[in-house]
Amino acid sequence: MPSPAPALLCSDARKTFPDGTVALDGIDLTVPDGAFFGLLGPNGAGKTTLIRSIVGLVRLDDGRLEVHGRSMLSADAPSARKLVGYAPQEIALDRFVTARDLLRLHGRYFGMTRGDATERADELLEAFDLTGKAATLPNHLSGGMRRRLMLARALVHRPRLVILDEPTAGVDIELRDEMWRYIRTLHADGTTILLTTHYLEEAETLCEDVAFIRDGRIVSQGTPAELRELFGASRLEDVYRQVVHG
Repeated sequence: MPSPAPALLCSDARKTFPDGTVALDGIDLTVPDGAFFGLLGPNGAGKTTLIRSIVGLVRLDDGRLEVHGRSMLSADAPSARKLVGYAPQEIALDRFVTARDLLRLHGRYFGMTRGDATERADELLEAFDLTGKAATLPNHLSGGMRRRLMLARALVHRPRLVILDEPTAGVDIELRDEMWRYIRTLHADGTTILLTTHYLEEAETLCEDVAFIRDGRIVSQGTPAELRELFGASRLEDVYRQVVHG
């Protein structure tokens, strides 16, 4: 049987903004189908530009970018976009619809029937312990609840690749552990996870493979154990310091 297409394939991906900033300088990155993959690097390294390219918010100047074999740079882009779920770091939720309607509208946007979107919204509200807040406007929810709602929204249309950008930034330990449990369950069910985080212990705990990005290029990649051995480090944080600042 042929191997499945990788969940994400970037080859020589390049992006320079009008002010001359080189955000991506020939990124080569492959995320296998079903992987739990960490993308690590400092602010300004190119992570956000790469993610925004994957979800269709930024168009590359050059290179190859595919999601499960479908190009984000061709007529396949709309179908490729439907395979991706994205939970950004910034909490951005419509303040004028209830939590339940927000999830239903997201499902409809991605082509789900009204009945399927409603059923899926209720399923996720229950999974994230938000059923009691289904009729509440997002700006009336606590910060932790909004963070859970963001993750739920990313999952409504049952994406095969889920991108989590700093999903536990600013949350307490209890909510972090709760989100870790759900993310692990999601991955165990076959969903590919691409995680960005500044919490190196989070990447070391969750990710099967990690790639370090610096100055718009991938500078090192491997399992946490391989990278610790390669750099003679006891923690992934020490690897980070050597790779990014060394």
